[in-house]
Amino acid sequence: MYWVATRSAVVSFPRWRSLAHLLHSSPRRYSSFNPSPVFFGQFGKIYCFKDRKVLKGSAKVTKKLKALNVLDEKGLSNILWWKERMQACRKPSTIQLLKRLEYSNLLGLDVNLKNGSLKEGTLNWEILQFKSKFPREVLLCRVGDFYEAIGIDACILVEYAGLNPFGGLRSDSIPRAGCPVVNLRQTLDDLTRNGYSVCIVEEVQGPTQARSRKSRFISGHAHPGSPYVFGLAGVDHDLDFPEPMPVVGISRSARGYCINLVLETMKTYSSEDGLTEEALVTKLRTCRYHHLFLHTSLRHNSSGTCRWGEFGEGGLLWGECVSRHYEWFEGNPVTELLSKVKELYGLADEITFRNVTVSSENRPRPLTLGTATQIGAIPMEGIPCLLKMLLPPNCTGLPGLYVRDILLNPPAYEIASTIQATCKLMSNVTCSIPEFTCVSSAKLVKLLELREANHIEFCRIKNVVDEILHMNRNSELGEILELLMDPTWVATGLKIDFETLVSECEWTSVKISGMISLDGENDSKISSSSIVPSEFFEDMESAWKGRVKRIHIEEEFREAEVAAEALSLAVTEDFLPIISRIKATTAPLGGPKGEILYAREHEAVWFKGKRFMPSVWAGTPGEEQIRHLKPAIDSKGRKVGEEWFTTAKVEDALTRYHEAGAKAKAKVLELLRGLSSELQAKVNILVFASTLLIIAKALFAHVSEGRRRRWVFPTLTEPLRSKGLKPFNRVDGMKIVGLSPYWFDAAEGSAVNNTVDMQELFLLTGPNGGGKSSLLRSICAAALLGSCGFMVPAESALIPHFDSIMLHMKSYDSPADGKSSFQVEMSEIRSIISAASERSLVLVDEICRGTETAKGTCIAGSIIELLDKIGCLGIVSTHLHGIFSLPLNTKNTVYKAMGTVHVDGQTKPTWKLMDGICRESLAFETAKREGIPETIIQRAEELYHSVYAKEVFPGKDDTKLEQSCSNTSFNVSDGSNIQLNSSNGKAAQRNRLTNQMEILQKEVESAVTEICQKKLIELYNKEKASELSEIRCVPIGAREQPPPSTIGVSCVYVMLSPNNKIYVGQTDDLEGRVRAHRLKEGMQKISFLYFTVPGKSLACQLETLLINQLPNRGFQLTNIADGKHRNFGTANLALESASVC
Repeated sequence: MYWVATRSAVVSFPRWRSLAHLLHSSPRRYSSFNPSPVFFGQFGKIYCFKDRKVLKGSAKVTKKLKALNVLDEKGLSNILWWKERMQACRKPSTIQLLKRLEYSNLLGLDVNLKNGSLKEGTLNWEILQFKSKFPREVLLCRVGDFYEAIGIDACILVEYAGLNPFGGLRSDSIPRAGCPVVNLRQTLDDLTRNGYSVCIVEEVQGPTQARSRKSRFISGHAHPGSPYVFGLAGVDHDLDFPEPMPVVGISRSARGYCINLVLETMKTYSSEDGLTEEALVTKLRTCRYHHLFLHTSLRHNSSGTCRWGEFGEGGLLWGECVSRHYEWFEGNPVTELLSKVKELYGLADEITFRNVTVSSENRPRPLTLGTATQIGAIPMEGIPCLLKMLLPPNCTGLPGLYVRDILLNPPAYEIASTIQATCKLMSNVTCSIPEFTCVSSAKLVKLLELREANHIEFCRIKNVVDEILHMNRNSELGEILELLMDPTWVATGLKIDFETLVSECEWTSVKISGMISLDGENDSKISSSSIVPSEFFEDMESAWKGRVKRIHIEEEFREAEVAAEALSLAVTEDFLPIISRIKATTAPLGGPKGEILYAREHEAVWFKGKRFMPSVWAGTPGEEQIRHLKPAIDSKGRKVGEEWFTTAKVEDALTRYHEAGAKAKAKVLELLRGLSSELQAKVNILVFASTLLIIAKALFAHVSEGRRRRWVFPTLTEPLRSKGLKPFNRVDGMKIVGLSPYWFDAAEGSAVNNTVDMQELFLLTGPNGGGKSSLLRSICAAALLGSCGFMVPAESALIPHFDSIMLHMKSYDSPADGKSSFQVEMSEIRSIISAASERSLVLVDEICRGTETAKGTCIAGSIIELLDKIGCLGIVSTHLHGIFSLPLNTKNTVYKAMGTVHVDGQTKPTWKLMDGICRESLAFETAKREGIPETIIQRAEELYHSVYAKEVFPGKDDTKLEQSCSNTSFNVSDGSNIQLNSSNGKAAQRNRLTNQMEILQKEVESAVTEICQKKLIELYNKEKASELSEIRCVPIGAREQPPPSTIGVSCVYVMLSPNNKIYVGQTDDLEGRVRAHRLKEGMQKISFLYFTVPGKSLACQLETLLINQLPNRGFQLTNIADGKHRNFGTANLALESASVC
């Protein structure tokens, strides 16, 4: 047994090498506290001293205690925290490094090893000071061209970042590892991917005095979901920014489970109470979080479930948490969690977090885990993914995440109605729509807060606000914009007035336009010279030119231009005569060589040559310049090579040029960071605007895909409030006509449609493979989509706004919790019946199939009676036919079945819903179809007929209630359609180009309208000419796309190129055709004109007509040859029933 002492604590536990060799005497006065639960039983107690001096011993021990003097209770708990992580390391090289750790300080350094000194003033001591500020983050310290880590942090780098330790595995030195500067991003990605936060320490750049240590500072942090952004303002590339990962706190209250989410990046938190265990686990499964904290209220156990009694109630929750890192906390679940977050991220106490919780009153319950997985809202192998059916394949990222969040957390009726009204307007929009720039809110907040937004990000921000303004100026899109305000409020927790949004977006657009060089603007031309390599000026000046408008850096710009001219002059005077001399010298082999080159690594322009020294100095041209040459040296004063030369004049000009460039770059960074500071005051507006565009893009994409799949908008009904204005009355019923499985494409005719008129609870029977499970999934998906305001896979639908939608399918056992599959099923059923109300939709597939038949049948019957009494809508499917012999007390339950049909003497499923009971299971046929040997099937049939055949139809007369599906025939040809599986000009020049494009567009529009209108009048009967609708050309701007109303509609379009050439085409997929054209090089910003016509034949004829006649009007076509490949007759088209718009 050893005693370990620090300034305020003594620990006693068995031999532990990392805390050994310290004192054995016991303290005089102490108070106890509880360490990490992982070590509580293993290491005994930890005592905190109240006296400052408690120990005496040798000088050696005193020195060690002095090193430990900085440790307090938190410091010791941080060491224990790191030791837990070290015990999880598995790589052999890491395990060897672990043997050299000494857990007496936060770095884990053994001061007795080589380079292990923690003496004040050393680099290790400096690193320890930084580590003490963020004790639970991996610390990377910039040392020259490397980022280094020592001790515990070095072990983490070796284990998770794939780096090799410095010095190999020498046992006489402390663990050290690191990565080159160029590999920092990859190293940070590896660490954050494994759940670690990283603190990065940078060196102060610039010259230092001899024998003095460079100053260092904490430049930033990288957390899971929050990347390192230091220096981003000075580069010309973007940074992938993942969705932020919250800190999660889980607690228990009288209303149920509560989850609190804290986003350090956004400085926000939200709370959701009253959750079931299944809904809570669903949120944990779909939320990538940084840290998990469990509140001590979870330890209160009343269920007596296996193993969970030690930790709290809820075996499913424990099974989810046991495999993850978590910590316990106590006190107020919100305020204490916020304190934990501030401690975790090293935030000051005065930092405040904004509550973005949106009231859950009248909002449906979140989906349970079973429901979410069984309809594919959460991806699961073998289950069709609902998300993939709602959005087109090219709509991913933030819009997809929004749709998934809506499905998992259905909105209140008011928001769902608003979403549906918005989608209906989107479906009928005829104008072009913006691209909808999607920017992560967390990225906006972090870059503006840290003042690291670069010119690329400012251009993206301007796109966001400009698209908001574009929507506001358009009458069709303006109405959509106003409707999107409330869904955006729910998504962000920000309540912003519409007029405020528009005015602030206008201010932001003007502010950025006045500062940033936007796309197409180029008032900062790169310097050029006929002597100096162009790559030199490009590399040196691209770091600051083209970022802000020249008017803001005019002085610095002129200094750089003057310095560039001086450099060109110096190179011309000192190097060019030598080059001319060399060229004038002729030699058959091995003659003199020389050229002016750009030394990229040294950022210099030097002369490179050999054998150019004259053998006899005769005063010929170039000799004077050769005398002035000297060897080129690098930044450290070392000679670069034998062939590189420079002169004092060139070096002086290079120095002045670099100084001018550095001054200009500093000014640009100052302006960019100043703009970040100004926009930070508008960050809530920018977050709101960016989120609104994400929602708009998601809904437009959904409408486009829904129209392609021929889905419809349901009628969403709101249950009336009772007189007390608190509870709602029961729902009136749900009716879905032509319901098809959501994973089938109705446009391809590959689905069996069903009509579901549900006014009560259905007790459903049917054969194996008869479609019971598919029907339940389809109904669940349709009800959920309707409750969210989305389109549904049906011909028409009336869907109530349910307070909860619960689907239970198959159950598996849970060995971790000691539960059989039947126990898990009963646990899920318990959650369903406890949450069900008369406004709920309950769908249970094959109830009680995990236990013996007789008692399972009785349990199922009792559950059906309870659901019937509650009055909810739903379906309970079963193969337990004995349930129809039970004396059930039900009033709101009807019997439904999946139909079968006799074909060639065999019974086959029709997958159609019908009234009655189906006792045919098709078990033998199913087993045979899946490859069970024929001998087994035959023997099974013999056993069945000998024992069970007489029990199929009991003696009791139940003809009034039963209609045997096997005796029912269907006319397959009666129209029911049953099938099996079945994106160097100045301002004046740019404006001129814009005006030219506008003129071209108007001219083309006028010509197209005249030509096509005349042709249509010829095709129509003269007496119906007055009824002919005029052709209306719709423009699609450079950053716009066609509306969803063009999906599946024949269109004729004209592509307008910047070179004043046009292309005429026709398509039934305008969105796809526009996207395909813009994918070609140099055509990303082309614009279009289009008009819709009734039918592809007419579209082809008008296309040919335009190709042949537009050149006669002076237009240049790129596809004029296409007009010769089409030959259509002149017969009149039957257009009376169609219209042109």
